[in-house]
Formats: sequence, C-alpha cells, structure tokens
Amino acid sequence: MLPRGPGRRWKPAWISIEHGTFLDDETIRLFKTKGAYLVPTEIAPVAALAQARGGALPPATIVKAEAAAAAMAASHRRAYAAGVKVAFGTDTGVSKHGDNATEFTLMVKNGLTPTQAIAAATVGAADLLGRDDIGTLTPGKTADIIAVATSPLNDVAQLEHVTFVMHRGVVAKPAIGGLR
Repeated sequence: MLPRGPGRRWKPAWISIEHGTFLDDETIRLFKTKGAYLVPTEIAPVAALAQARGGALPPATIVKAEAAAAAMAASHRRAYAAGVKVAFGTDTGVSKHGDNATEFTLMVKNGLTPTQAIAAATVGAADLLGRDDIGTLTPGKTADIIAVATSPLNDVAQLEHVTFVMHRGVVAKPAIGGLR
C-alpha cells in the first residue's frame, strides 16, 4: 500500500521534499532509507496564518491555515526525532522578504537544536545542492560568513539580527558596534 503523504508519489531520483506538511510514518521511513532531505519551510504556514488572521486572505482560509500549520509542526517534530536529514529553506514570498531567519527559531521550536538548525542552513543545504565549495569554513571554499552579537547556540533568534556579512570573501556589511 502506498503512503498517504508525499511518499505516495516518491520517485527514485528525488532527493528532497519541500514543506513536508502531511508526513506519515512511511514517508519518514522513505526519507531515512533513501537519504533524502526535508526542506521544512516552517515559516510558510505561519506567514499564511498571520495573513489570514490579519485580513489579507479570505476569513475562510483561517481554519485551513491553522490546520496546515499544526500538521506541519507535528510532521516536522516526528521527522526531526527520526533523524531525517534537513536542509534550510523558507519559501520566502509567502512570508515577507527579510523575515527568513525566523525559520531558525521555528525549526528549534519544533525539535532541532540550534546547532542542527544552523547545520541545516550550511552543511545540509550545501550537500542537498551538490555544492562542495560552500557550507563549511574551510580554506579554499567560498567565504560567505555572517556574524551576530552573541552566540546563536544560546539564542538562535540572534540570527535574525545579523551584524556582519562577508560574501565571497568581500565584506558586504561591516560590523557596527557591539561585535567583537
């Protein structure tokens, strides 16, 4: 019998599923056996729900958005607990551009550690994309680096307040005060 969730359409070449709103146990098992990635996009249903509650979407969408947000959070908690590989993604466009770093906080709220959420955005995303020139701080790799005022391992929401950016080895946003 085929799974009810995304696994019912699983193809041998698939390496990721985005959103993963309605994951069942068989789909989570398939993620594990195939080594596929979940790209959770947790901000998408949260943003859609906020838009619905704020009147930007028809009132009838509130119940659907609430159900989708709850289902996604439950699916992700089960997938994270099972050890499914995770790559960071936001589906920004549903949410406001510039708010994408709130994805870290949502991932941690649903079961990843701050270290795991950061790894999803670096090592995991690079691996999913097949890029060996990014994802880690290693000599010879592209120097894309950010900094925040305090450790995001203690408060992952710090990643929403980037104080320094280096892109391809060139400072794009210099540190201003507070960063040492």
